[in-house]
Amino acid sequence: MSQQYDERMKIAVIPARGGSKRIPRKNIKNFCGKPMIAWSIEAAKASKLFDHIIVSTDDAEIAEVAKAWGAEAPFMRPAELANDFAGTGVVVKHATQWVLEHLGSVEFVCTLYATAPFVRPGDLLAGFELMVNNQKDIAFTVTSFPFPIQRAIRINAQGDISMFQPEHLMTRSQDLESAYHDAGQFYWARTAAVLNEVPAFSKAAVALILPRQQVQDIDTEEDWERAELMFKAWRQLEVER
Repeated sequence: MSQQYDERMKIAVIPARGGSKRIPRKNIKNFCGKPMIAWSIEAAKASKLFDHIIVSTDDAEIAEVAKAWGAEAPFMRPAELANDFAGTGVVVKHATQWVLEHLGSVEFVCTLYATAPFVRPGDLLAGFELMVNNQKDIAFTVTSFPFPIQRAIRINAQGDISMFQPEHLMTRSQDLESAYHDAGQFYWARTAAVLNEVPAFSKAAVALILPRQQVQDIDTEEDWERAELMFKAWRQLEVER
C-alpha cells in the first residue's frame, strides 16, 4: 500500500440506532460473550487503519457501550435519521460531514456494520487496498449464493410451482454463471463518493469476495442463533490453523 494513502485520514463509521424491531437492542445484545457492536469496533481497532472509529447512534446506552469498547460517539444522530426509513447512505453522509466540520479533512470512509461479528481486520485492509489499487470509488464485501439463482422457483398463492428461468430447467449447475450478494460487513468509499451518494452496485465499485462460512445476515432470532453457531465453529477453526 502506497505511503501516500497511509497519511490520509481514514475513518470508520458504525451506524447503530436504538430502535431495532425484530431483535430488540440488537446492536448491544450479548453475542458470544460481548456486546454485538464490540466485535466490529475491535476489528476496526485491530486493523490499525483508522484515525477515528465513529459510532452514529440516537441511543445513549449504545453510545456508552461503544465508548467503553474504544470507539467514539461524539454526537447523537438526529431523529430524522433514526427512523425505519433512513438509509445507511444518508446516515454515513451525516457522520462524514460532522467529521469534516469538527475533525478535519477525510479521504476515505469505511461504513462498518454494527452486526458484523465475522468481520476480520485483514479483510478491512484487503478491501481498502482493492479499492485503491483498482482506482475505484467504493469497495464492499460479497459472497456467492449457495445454489444457482437461475434454478430458483416461485410458489404462487394457489401453491403452484414454476421456475423463474424455465430455460435453465435442464442446464447443468456447473454451466451456470455464479451469482453473488452483498455480505453486509463493510463498505469502503472515497469521501466524495459518500457525499455524492454514489451507488455501490455500479461500475464505481469493486467487490471483495468472502467465503460463505464467514457471512450471516442477522435480522431475526433464527438468524441470531445460526450466527452464534457459525461464529463459534469459525473461531475454533481460526484457533486451530
